[in-house]
Amino acid sequence: MPELRACGPAGKPPRAALRGLYAVTPDETDTTRLLALAERVLAGRPALLQYRNKTADAALRRVQARALQRLCRAAAVPFIVNDDLALALEIDADGAHLGRDDGPPAAARKALGAQRILGLTCYSDWSRATEGAEVGADYIAFGAMFPSTTKPNAPPAPFAMITRARRELGLPVAAIGGITLANAAQVLAAGADLLAVVSDVFGADDPAARAAAYRALF
Repeated sequence: MPELRACGPAGKPPRAALRGLYAVTPDETDTTRLLALAERVLAGRPALLQYRNKTADAALRRVQARALQRLCRAAAVPFIVNDDLALALEIDADGAHLGRDDGPPAAARKALGAQRILGLTCYSDWSRATEGAEVGADYIAFGAMFPSTTKPNAPPAPFAMITRARRELGLPVAAIGGITLANAAQVLAAGADLLAVVSDVFGADDPAARAAAYRALF
């Protein structure tokens, strides 16, 4: 896998380099524990690390995001903020990952500029995927691919949607939802470039080894 470098003066990684494990943080209010876990995951060299915390208030999210950003910069792994474009811009994160309720993708692309990464959750919505391609998203994500404890109510997304997106849209495709080492090969066979994983990495006995095992799949 091509070596990735964090965004900044050198710019974001090319789309072709957006391939590998996409580590996504769990809902963790203990910042010390979160950072310790993230440091171990980063030792396994994920392609991206996303900060996602649905239980923290705005002040805690800001503290955690800044601290995680420092870890990612030191590890030269791009740092993405989930569902909060304003926070991503405030801390000069490497990019933002947005869902359907997080504002128009075109406005997000404009706000982030050319040097930051924009990712969009498309669920199983093909029209949102095509919109992402039209506005210049750097990757699109489909899911849930499997039953997920992180998003238990997420509707399933067919593997065929990943294959179609790779064929028709020319964007890296992330797969999310219930992905483990045991089922990852199925998603990769469908054409996924990025495997977005929460529990199977951050909840592993050895997060660094688990992240490295995912990296080896690519």
